[in-house]
Amino acid sequence: MSEHLIYEVTDLWKSYSNADKKVEVLRGVNFSVRSGESVAVTGPSGVGKSTFLHILGLLDIPGSGTLMLDSVNVGELGDTDRAQVRNKRIGFVFQFFQLLPEFSALENVIMPGLIAGEKWKDVGKRSLGLLDAVGLASRASHRPGELSGGEQQRVAIARALVMNPDVLLADEPTGNLDPDTGAEIEALLKGLNVTRNTTLIVVTHKESLAHSMDRRVGLVGGKLEELQ
Repeated sequence: MSEHLIYEVTDLWKSYSNADKKVEVLRGVNFSVRSGESVAVTGPSGVGKSTFLHILGLLDIPGSGTLMLDSVNVGELGDTDRAQVRNKRIGFVFQFFQLLPEFSALENVIMPGLIAGEKWKDVGKRSLGLLDAVGLASRASHRPGELSGGEQQRVAIARALVMNPDVLLADEPTGNLDPDTGAEIEALLKGLNVTRNTTLIVVTHKESLAHSMDRRVGLVGGKLEELQ
């Protein structure tokens, strides 16, 4: 495995105001991930796992601390540059799929490429290849409402990979699926991590998914600790 660090997080803090009370969610988190590595982030509900993932994905901003992506301090980027990095280098998979209901599976996968200014022909060919890779080539013209939950999550995974991101972030990717379908998605994510060498960071409550990763870290008391 490469020794190259894709993420390096130092002394990360994040708080929210709840009425008149300040709630510290992240309290000096330190974290690093190598390129191609897979990591599970675990912990009870409400401890800030999703918040941490959103900060890694540049969807949220920390109160303080340093967030390095490929040796670049992305925490200091402006909104436009953050959006460009997010679009081209980071893929997201959410628990509730977040597909656009009025578009087909193929159009959903294509969308990030169009946002980046790519030609439909170029990103379309790549998107079809990804739908084939996740076993949905025959469902490319179907809209999300015509797909099962597992199929929708496969479309979401294809969409997350269409820009060939360095990092794939997944927030409870099997949490809205039945056990058998969840197991299929687990195997798919890990398989893509291995075959594409895409760094994979997963927030999950599911033990089987957590234990299939290269490493597990637990969020406890606002800090991350390595788990055996």
